[in-house]
Amino acid sequence: MTTPLHGGPRPVVTVIQSSPDVSLDRFSEWLGDVELRLVAAFAGEIVPVASEVGDGLVVLGGQMSAYDDAAAPWLPELRALLADASTRGVPTLGICLGAQLLAAARGGRVQVAAPPGRETGIVDVRWRPEAVGDAVVGPVAALADDRYRTPQPSMHADAVVDLPRGAVWLASSAMYPYQAFRVGSAWGVQFHPEAGASTLRSWADAYDDVDTEAVLSAYAAREAEVTAAGRALAESFVAHVRASAQEPVSA
Repeated sequence: MTTPLHGGPRPVVTVIQSSPDVSLDRFSEWLGDVELRLVAAFAGEIVPVASEVGDGLVVLGGQMSAYDDAAAPWLPELRALLADASTRGVPTLGICLGAQLLAAARGGRVQVAAPPGRETGIVDVRWRPEAVGDAVVGPVAALADDRYRTPQPSMHADAVVDLPRGAVWLASSAMYPYQAFRVGSAWGVQFHPEAGASTLRSWADAYDDVDTEAVLSAYAAREAEVTAAGRALAESFVAHVRASAQEPVSA
C-alpha cells in the first residue's frame, strides 16, 4: 500500500481529468473529507506515477478513445499509471474512459464505436453475484431492485469488449456487458455515477444523435435512485481508501 503523503488523517486522492467538460461533478461533495489533488491532463499537467498519487486514484472520463494517443498525448502515461497503481495496491476508480483505460492497461480490449451504438441517458446496471459484498460496489448493489438493477447515467459509444485476465466481472447492462469490473486494487465502471442533470445536459447537447430532453426526463423520473447509488459508490470508495491507508506497508 502507499503511505499517506500528508502526514495526517485526511486521505489524499489524486484525480486525473482528461476533458474539461468531464469533471468530478457531484463526487466533489460525495467523496467527503479527503484531500483531492486534481491533475488537469488536458491542460498539460503532468500525470504522476503511482508512488505519487497518495492514498487513492480516480481517473475520470473524456471525449477521446482509450487509444487516441495522438489527440491526447498523456494517455500512455495514464495507462501506465493505471497498470502500476492497480498492481501496487492503490485503491483506484476508473469512470467511463477511465474504466476503458484500466482495461486496456491490464491487457483487456476496448472497441472504438462499438456496434451496439451510443448508450445514453439512464441505464439499468444489473449487478452480478460477484458484486455482493464487494468493498466498493457492494453497497451500490445492495440498493438494487428485485432484478438486481440500479439506475445510473451513461454517455459512451466505445466499450470494453474483453476484460483483462484475472478481472472480476461485476455488472452489465442490456446494451453492454462490462458495466463494472475489478482488477487488482482497481475498479472500472462504464457508467457515470458522478454525473448530475446539468452535466448530462451538456453532454447530450454535444451529440446530434442524442435526445437531450429524453435523457433529462429519464433522469428526473429516477433522480432519487440515481443519486443514492452514485453517492453510495463515492462513499464506499472513500471508505476503502481510508481502510487501505491504515493497513501496514508490505516490505
